[in-house]
Parts: sequence; C-alpha cells; structure tokens
Amino acid sequence: MTEFDFIIVGAGSAGCVLAHRLSESGEHSVLLLEAGGSDQRLWLRVPIGYGKSFYNPTVNWMYRTAPDPGLAGREGYWPRGKVLGGSSSINAMVFVRGQASDFDEWAAMGNPGWSWNDVLPWFKKLEDNQAGPDAWRGSGGPLRVSDVSDQVHPLCQIYLQAGKQAGLAINRDLNGATQEGVGIYQITTDKGMRASASSAYLRPALKRPNLSVQTHAHVSRILFEGSQACGVAYQQGGVSRVVRARREVILSAGAINSPQLLLLSGVGPASHLQAMGIQVVADRPAVGQNLQDHLCIDHLYRSTRPTLNNQLGPWYGKLWAGMQYAAMRRGPLALSVNQGGGFFRSRPDLPHPNMQLYFSPLSYLRATPGKRALMAPDPYPGFLLGAQPCKPTSRGHLRLWTSDAMDAPIIEPNALSTAHDVQEMLEASRFLRTLAATSAFRSVIERELVPGLQVHTHEQLLDDLRQRASTVFHPVSTCRMGPDPLTSVVNQRLQVHGLGRLRVIDASAFPSLTSGNTNAPTLMLAEKGADEVLRSARHSIP
Repeated sequence: MTEFDFIIVGAGSAGCVLAHRLSESGEHSVLLLEAGGSDQRLWLRVPIGYGKSFYNPTVNWMYRTAPDPGLAGREGYWPRGKVLGGSSSINAMVFVRGQASDFDEWAAMGNPGWSWNDVLPWFKKLEDNQAGPDAWRGSGGPLRVSDVSDQVHPLCQIYLQAGKQAGLAINRDLNGATQEGVGIYQITTDKGMRASASSAYLRPALKRPNLSVQTHAHVSRILFEGSQACGVAYQQGGVSRVVRARREVILSAGAINSPQLLLLSGVGPASHLQAMGIQVVADRPAVGQNLQDHLCIDHLYRSTRPTLNNQLGPWYGKLWAGMQYAAMRRGPLALSVNQGGGFFRSRPDLPHPNMQLYFSPLSYLRATPGKRALMAPDPYPGFLLGAQPCKPTSRGHLRLWTSDAMDAPIIEPNALSTAHDVQEMLEASRFLRTLAATSAFRSVIERELVPGLQVHTHEQLLDDLRQRASTVFHPVSTCRMGPDPLTSVVNQRLQVHGLGRLRVIDASAFPSLTSGNTNAPTLMLAEKGADEVLRSARHSIP
C-alpha cells in the first residue's frame, strides 16, 4: 500500500505511543517509519546494558554538537536512539514526570489545555505503577514503572542519610504529591527487563492489520500540495519511495530530527532555506530555535566501602551478577546506575525546587574514550554525585549543514550563555560539596577524586564547570508549542502553524524544558497528542 490515513515519522517514545493509539480502534490505517532497526537486542533489553548502546551507531544517531564557547570550546556528544523505541530503548530508564509548575508554565505561555491539572490524567493513563494507583499515580497503563528501592546498592541509604543531614526531606515517591526531597528513582522496567516505548506500546499493536511498520526507512522530506501535507519521501535499502497520507503526516522524530526534516521540506527560516537552496514552503523562523537542555556536573569519590565497582569489576563479580540476573531478573544488571536522586532548592526564597540530584554507586573515571564501561568500572571502590539546574535560561539552535537528509544538522547548544545559568551551575557544584561534607558521607569517602579539593575558589569551580559539565541528553523545544507563528512552530493542538494535515508530536514541541528527565513527559505529550489527532479525525472527512 502506498497510501495510509496517518503517516508517523519516527518510532521513538512519541511515535510508538501514536502508532498504538491511532491504530487501536481499527478504523484508521497507520504507517510508522523508523530510520533505525529492531530493538530485539540483548543489551537493549537488559537494563544496565544501555552502556553498550552509548556509542553504538547501529542503534544511536551519535550526534556531535558544534564547539560550545560556554563549555571551553568543547564539542558535546548527544546520543539519540536510532531504533524502535528511540531514546527510550537506550536511556537510563529514570521515570520523572516533572513538577506541576512546569506544566502550569506551559499553559501560561499561551497553550490552553496543558496545565498540570490538564496533563495529570494523561500521565496516569500511560503508566502501570508498581505501587498501584492514587491521586497522582496510575495503574493498568501500557508502561510499567518499577519501584526498585529494595534492590539498590546499600550506599543509597548513605546517600539518603546525607540528604537529610543537608536539610532535605526523604521523598518516597518522586512522582507523587511533590518532587522535592531525596529518594530512590523509579525506573521503566518490567520483571527486570527494560520497558521501552517499543515494548510497552508498539509490540502489542504489531499484529493489527491496519498498522504497518517500516524500519531502516530514512525520511528525506515531507510532501505538500499547496499548504497541505500530503505524504513523505523516504529512502529504504537504497531505494527511493513515496507514500501518501489521506489524513495527516505526524513528525515524531525527536528534538533533532523533527526540526531537521521540517527544514529539509521547506518549512523554517526563509533566509536559511534559501541559503541551502531549498524552496520555501512556509517561512517559520522558530523551526530549530529555542533549543533547551539540562547541563550536569559530576563529582567523583573514592569510597572506603564496596561499591558497584567491586561487584562489576572482577570477572567473578560479573559472573555472579549474570547468574543472578539469569535466574531471578534481579541484581545490578536489572537496574540503572542512576539509583538515588531528588530535587531541592538551592536558595530558600525560591518557589519551587530548581535542582536535580543523581547518585550512582559506581565510577568509570578510567573509561576508554568512546566507551561507557558500566560493566568495566574503575578498579577501586568509587561513586558519583551529580547535580543539574532544572530550568536553564540558555537557548541554542540547530540548522542544516547541507540539504542532504543523510547529513547531520549543526547543533549549537549555547550552554552557560546566561549569568543565571552560570550562577545556578556554581550553586549545583557547591551543593555537591555540602552533601559530601555531611557526617554520613564523610564516613564512607576516602577522598574526592574529581574535581579534587584543590578546586575551591569561584574561578576554579567555574573553570571546572566549563571544562567538565555536560548534557544529560534532554534536548527539547526546537519545534515548540505556542500561539505565535513567529516564535513557535505548533499550536496547542500540535498542528504546525499555517500548514494543514501536519503535526509535530514529540519532545521538540515542549514549550519549555521540564524539571528532570524528559521521557515521561514525552510519553504524556504523545498520549494527549494522539487524542487530539483522533478528535480531528472524528470531525473531518479525509
């Protein structure tokens, strides 16, 4: 078939949700196009195996940014999933929805229907919370969210004690009534296996006759008839193909690929498109703009007590962990290394937490460049503390390098480009020192390895941030939602301004960055977006 009701570009977190929901009734034919391949790989299913995907071009776009002046001219490394499930198949599985204030901000930016009270039912719909439902949590949804607090490393209890001694509350559910405090992160696993958008949403839908999934299908442009999207062109196995959409084309290719595809198709800043030799379909200056991301700083410590380094370093430790996982789907292989975390206010006068914490009972300081050796950690007991500001004000952008769809775009994060962000990153770094100085952590820290206590002045800490701070892989807002076509790309129904039968439904549509990991709010946005698409279909004739 070369014609479908709906064409979805990208089988990542959002695309899998859309494929499931749009094909669910059986009324509509749906085509899902994915540039990558199958997610049926051992190291994509074993939770800690995501370290094996970190530099694997088979399942990862492996983007590099332009040299960033705010980060001492360093190029950033931005892994993104190129596989069924997208980044949900290669991420660290931490499930964090964001603060209520994040979504109230979305609504206040001119997006009615996206306040916290509006989106909470969709968050509840998508999840199958292991602890069961309550006023804030859902059960029976497609995605299993697991409480692994009984499995995490014993040093996590030291972390929680340190947080309490530093003045933070213990929070038993970081997705409950409040995000504030320290706790154990919930993760998207099911019976010890990764629960990705592919396993949760797509796999149950694959037997439906009205859903077609094409892998290794690299979409090169959107096709238009006047101002109406009518299909897409793509490459598959060296063959150029065209497919038409009777109702809508939906971009769910993520915060890098969705704006890139709009630009390649003639939708974007007219001056940039003309410079690339691309015919302008619609002058939309916000396409590829407003790029936001979380920047994190880590401090590494040598421990006087055993850490995951001791378990996963020696061959016999690997063997035991493997046997434990094979027999019971438990142990370190069934977990993320981001085990503890939480949110706090770096200044008491702030209305909401402005910082996120990470605790990993493992270190890989000596990892070979190009490797993320989660199962080959440092040969001594070590652990990591990390902190990141939740709401950075720096804004980057992306643009085309060439008009060839196979070439990666130019990504300019523009990190630490505001005084606000510099100040908050310094506060994040100093708080890690506050945590490490608690009696709980002093009892287990032999010494600070990185950056080292010789780094302590304002200038030294700032230099350390510029030399070492890095993304935690949460890019959003490059096709952001908003009412003004000059400053946003889609409206509150996720329709591209001024163009018919075309939507963007993925993290690129976030009006602003949420507090914490972005996979959960991306799934929520796709659930709500699917409902918008179906509502339009019920009231229109193709």
